[in-house]
Amino acid sequence: MTSPVPARSPLRTALLALAAVALVLLGAGLAVLLGIGDRGTATPTADSVDAGFSRDMSRHHLQGVEMANLVAERSEDPEVESLAVDISATQTNQAGRMQGWLALWGLPITGGETMAWMPADAHGGHSGHDMDMDMGAGALMPGMATEEELADLRGLSGTAFDVEFLRLMIRHHQGGFDMAAHAAVEADVQAVRDLARSIEQSQGIETETMTDMLTARGGTPLPAP
Repeated sequence: MTSPVPARSPLRTALLALAAVALVLLGAGLAVLLGIGDRGTATPTADSVDAGFSRDMSRHHLQGVEMANLVAERSEDPEVESLAVDISATQTNQAGRMQGWLALWGLPITGGETMAWMPADAHGGHSGHDMDMDMGAGALMPGMATEEELADLRGLSGTAFDVEFLRLMIRHHQGGFDMAAHAAVEADVQAVRDLARSIEQSQGIETETMTDMLTARGGTPLPAP
């Protein structure tokens, strides 16, 4: 039986929400400073690697932020709470930067065929774990949790929550790896390549850390996406 979810201060919840908004705005501001092409290219088009990566990875990140923000109210583990704060802050900032680039380029933040900017063989081997893998607009990307998985996570607390959170977040990080690796090489804008490379490297390290944390709490990883 899981422990009851402890009551949290409404003020704390409001402050966390305000902090998330501030990070998005900060990310967009940094995009103004950093989001200019370096290869003499024109502004990226809607079907470019730069735009596709920015659009899809920002949406992928925001689901990670959604899961991380559940931790404050459902976990009693300081190590998991610290990890979640780092993930939420980092991925909110990065999503803000990517959405800021899209705004600067005059391109929509959402829409378009999911992952159409990647060659089929770069993501065709993913299992999809009951995802809608037709890759139409709004389709779940590799590693993303389904609505059923998110609902199950929201219903947990204590150690049971920690284990499932780590399982889902490990898979979430793994699912974004191919996108980041492809954009790190193929994007035209230097800032996009740099961010993609940073995501590829940092999420690889975080995945190893979370795997160790999961093992210490008696859990086992989900199948890789």
